[in-house]
Amino acid sequence: MKKIITISREFGSGGRTIGQKVAEALGYKFYDKEIIDMSAKDSGLSPDFIAKTEQSISSSWLYSLLLGSSYIGGGNSNIPAGTQNPILPLADQVFNAQRRAIIQLAQKEPCVIVGRCADYILKHCEEINANDVLNIFIYAPIEDKVKRSIELKKIETTDAKKEILQIDKRRSNHYNTFTESTWGDRKNYDLLINSSLLGVDETSVMLSEIIKHTK
Repeated sequence: MKKIITISREFGSGGRTIGQKVAEALGYKFYDKEIIDMSAKDSGLSPDFIAKTEQSISSSWLYSLLLGSSYIGGGNSNIPAGTQNPILPLADQVFNAQRRAIIQLAQKEPCVIVGRCADYILKHCEEINANDVLNIFIYAPIEDKVKRSIELKKIETTDAKKEILQIDKRRSNHYNTFTESTWGDRKNYDLLINSSLLGVDETSVMLSEIIKHTK
């Protein structure tokens, strides 16, 4: 069966939780926030900076213009020697650091990786056999995403629909900018799943069984 599973997901679709459950069912490692810590160590940028700003601005030029160097973790004394490139825009530094982290994690052991253009990165790198990767996109109707996000307190009730659409738009812009492809386009994924059809738990079970039968 496939050794590396990437999960791309719409906000509120339950994609992260599904990824966790699939990893548990298969005995795979699960990677999401760990990529932030690895990227921070690699780039010299603070984990807090990366967590708050990844996917927020898709234009490398605008990203650097707005944020400059003031958000680099703790000043120059905390930046590992040789990790910062003063010429490369911050957005590109973050993406490249996350790319290296994703490839490194995928090389170690069977795993499930959430977000961060992992599907595209692993498909276009020499270190990973593309035949070992299964790319999944998880979506859901906006009404269900709003309900789930509010129930889990991931979002406020006021203008919830608008905020979810904005988050998905940022994810789309980020992906489209750095991959020169289209976020959510069926051509980029092996499976596209509406998590509302079966619910998060049953969707996780179904995907786990599918993965077990992949070649």
